Amino acid sequence: MFGNFGWQELLIVLVIALIIFGPSKLPELGKAFGQTVKEFRKGAKEIQDEIALEEAKEEKQA
Repeated sequence: MFGNFGWQELLIVLVIALIIFGPSKLPELGKAFGQTVKEFRKGAKEIQDEIALEEAKEEKQA
């Protein structure tokens, strides 16, 4: 459903965001989005590390 976005779709989304939020709010929204993505990646990495640690413990016991 939500496949790859081309540059045309991205441009349309940015123009709509500019119209809705105005130019003064866009940097704040970008910063908040960036922080959200950073936290999500950090959480995903922590989960991957925990899984790898558990797998290593299981291999040692076997």
